[in-house]
Parts: sequence; C-alpha cells; structure tokens
Amino acid sequence: MKITAIHTFILHVPVTRGSISDSLHSLTHWGAPGVVIETDAGITGYGYSGTHAHLPSDRLITQCIDDSLAALVLGRDPREVTALWHEMTRFPPLQWVGRGGIVQLAIGAVDVALWDIKAKAAGQPLWQLMGGTARPIRAYNTDGGWLNWPLETLVADCRRLVEDEGYSGVKIKVGSDLLTDDIRRLGAVRRAIGPDVTLAVDANGRMDLPQAIRFGPALADNDVMWFEEPLWYDDIAGHRRLARVISTPVALGEQLYLPENFQAFLDAEAVHFVQPDVARLGGVTPWIRVADMAAGRALPVVSHVGDMMQTHLHTAIGHPACTMLEYIPWMRECFTEPATVRDGWFLVPEEPGAGTTLRPDAITRFGVG
Repeated sequence: MKITAIHTFILHVPVTRGSISDSLHSLTHWGAPGVVIETDAGITGYGYSGTHAHLPSDRLITQCIDDSLAALVLGRDPREVTALWHEMTRFPPLQWVGRGGIVQLAIGAVDVALWDIKAKAAGQPLWQLMGGTARPIRAYNTDGGWLNWPLETLVADCRRLVEDEGYSGVKIKVGSDLLTDDIRRLGAVRRAIGPDVTLAVDANGRMDLPQAIRFGPALADNDVMWFEEPLWYDDIAGHRRLARVISTPVALGEQLYLPENFQAFLDAEAVHFVQPDVARLGGVTPWIRVADMAAGRALPVVSHVGDMMQTHLHTAIGHPACTMLEYIPWMRECFTEPATVRDGWFLVPEEPGAGTTLRPDAITRFGVG
C-alpha cells in the first residue's frame, strides 16, 4: 500500500451557546486544521488538530503539512506509521524550527490519519488495533462549567448534566480575578450536584503558586478530584511544590508538546493525572509512549479532549491506564461515527479506523479559508 495524495482542510465549528471562556481564552468556534491522506488501496485516512479557530495560525499548520510533511510521506506505506513519525519529528529543517507548536500540531494530524489508515486496513477500530478490549469508558462533562457563565447558569447546567443526562462527573473552570469568586462557585456547584458526583477544576494555567496554595483548602473541603493546570504550563518546580503542599491531586499535560516534557514532570513527581493530547503531542504514536510512562508509575491517564474526543476515545479503550475521558460535543456533527455518551458512559465505537472519518458535508458546512 502506498500514499498517493494528501489534501488539507480547515474547519471552524461553533461552540456551545455562542461563546465560552476559561481563565485565559474566549471562543466562539473551535478550529480543526486537518489532512486527508489517500492510498492506492482505496483506503482514506483522516487526521486533524485542535485550535482556537484563528485562521492565520490554522493556515500555518496546514501549510506545514502541504509544503513540508507531504513530501516525506508521499509514496510511502502508511502502515509504517511509527517509522514515519520518527522521520517527521527528526526531519532536520523542521526540527530546526519546530520541536513543538505548529510543527508538532501538523505532525499530529498526519500521524492520526496514518493510524486511521492502518486500522482501516486491518478492518479494526483503532482501540482494537492497539490491543484493547471493548469496554465502556466513564465520561465527565466540561461543557457545563465555563468561567464566563454567571453563577446561576453554572449551577443549573452542572445540575442538569448530573440529574437529566446521567453524568457522574463534571469539571468547572476556575481562575477568576478574585479567588473568593472561585471558592464561591466551587462550593455552589458541589452543593448542587451532591457528594457522590466527581468534581474537578481547571485553572488553564492562570494562577501563581501562592494563589494555588491558598485555593488548596477549598479544593479539599469540596472533595475535588483534581486541580488541572493550576500554574503556567512549563513550571515544573512550581507544580512540584504545589503537589507537595495541597492534598488535591494535580492534573496537566494538554500544553506539553513532547514526550520528554512529560518525562520531566513525572520525574519531578509534579503530576498525578496525566493528560496527553494527540494533537499537541504529535499524534497517537507519542501518546502511547506517554501513556506507558504514566502506567509505569501507577498514574492514571485522562486525555485532554478539546475537541480530540474522537481519537481519544479509541486510545482510552486501547490503553489500560485509562478509565475516564472528557466529553465536549462541539465537533460531533463532523464525523460518521461521533463519540457518544449514554447514561454517563461512552459507547464503544465499532467502525474501523481512528474515529476521524469526516461526514461528506463536514467541509461544506464548516470549512474555511
């Protein structure tokens, strides 16, 4: 089997109720610059990345694929995905300007598409190709916890997710201008959902170390499962200190672009819930490597979704370190087999591939520039 053609695309898909915000970002659309890879066997692979729907930077990702990565993989056997990933990450011109950021996002989209082809060629969903067994994955919902929503809306949405939709876990955003506001919102949500529902919080890297330490007692009082991205993403020493002085476990990883970054946090004992992202990390190939690192330390893997849920559902089922996954629904209308939750659990996907096959109308509906 040989790769015969590569085409890129950019999707901008509307998010929930027009606008959402966390402590650092505001969005009306979610971006998905991606790639379609064709083969002489008639098998087509789809891969995509996740961005803030900023068209100029989305174009940088697709240009990297079109102008640099395509030449490396055209004519090659797509099933040699691990070898191709190593060649892309070690290609000297891109290594000089990349090793993270745009180049890694571009490599991630290509790598996902290659795994999609490999699984389709085997006639298996990716989770099965990875050696997993069909099992439900517990879902927690983030899409009711945005920081721009007033307290009443936040509380009502979290209650709805639990009482009406059957979720046994929710996550809310923190990182307000006043720590007292975060404490007030956290307490109100816990009272609304009751003591038996898993509750996590995410600061998206906004807090400094003293703020995060001061937040610790409120996290403990409200039985918070994890404190996600409390500090700036690359601050290993700060996260290590925080992990030692508060009782709530620390979660992070969505902003780490290299397996070596995860190795450094793990070696420092600065993380408890490991959250790799196939887009930013550079694909399924390094995701497996990071998940194995975490499993070797008896640490759980809970992938960042935003919105890579399609492929992360497969990797979660396929790797024994995973038992939970975030649910964010923005891109479900783009795929032939959208990730689906019923009574708080993800259904096991059955189609061969990585879950990334686009509906015929996806690019027509959501394609840009």
